[in-house]
Amino acid sequence: MKTTLLLSTACLFCCASVTWADTCGEEARSILHSTYPSFSFETVGPTPIDDLCEVVSEKNTIYFAPETGHLIFGEIWSKDGRNITGEEQGKRITRSLDSLPLSKAVKIGNGSNTVIEITDPDCPYCRQGSEFFAGRSDVTRYIFFLPLDQMHPDAARKAEFILAAKDQAKAYEQVMSGAYDHSPLPSFTPTSMLGEHRKIAAGLRISSTPRYWINGQPVSGFNPAQIEEILSNTGQEKAGDH
Repeated sequence: MKTTLLLSTACLFCCASVTWADTCGEEARSILHSTYPSFSFETVGPTPIDDLCEVVSEKNTIYFAPETGHLIFGEIWSKDGRNITGEEQGKRITRSLDSLPLSKAVKIGNGSNTVIEITDPDCPYCRQGSEFFAGRSDVTRYIFFLPLDQMHPDAARKAEFILAAKDQAKAYEQVMSGAYDHSPLPSFTPTSMLGEHRKIAAGLRISSTPRYWINGQPVSGFNPAQIEEILSNTGQEKAGDH
């Protein structure tokens, strides 16, 4: 209960204009490691709250108070309604896009706008997104698969079929259009690539589909209005560069 109250108070009164880098440096890392020796984490950095540090682990973003040794699980919100935790997570993921192995993705199109997509072949919203992008010639799509096995038990097999196909783009369009929803997939030899796709999605901390990055800007779920706005705005910027 004390932890919940502390976080709630922090969320209500935090101010984004102040950082506490000195508090959350190497000394904080050392304290965290000695206090929780079995806890594995990647980075420790400042937050807008005095004496509270952001800790990024493989799966979560949590908070650590070096002076008291408390770990706090939850989100920080500013008084103007900004989800600071979510914003920082989004920035980290966007920075990591440059290191994605796009050669392992299913590539469709050769347009000037880059779309990175995490999808499930049996997700209805993913299929709506596929139909949306199929009608555009201004995008280059890089598609990674994250089958949600409990919800869509046939999705992994369909993803494997696409990844094993000689013409992946054609196989993708067939699957996403529902061609094999009520008929068996053609015979194929699975590869190990789906496992690679799952690792990539896990590295991006993605657990739901669809997820997009349109010219580096994140879109959660199929939101055609948001996607159109990003494509329109960044398209104008690119045209201005020429």
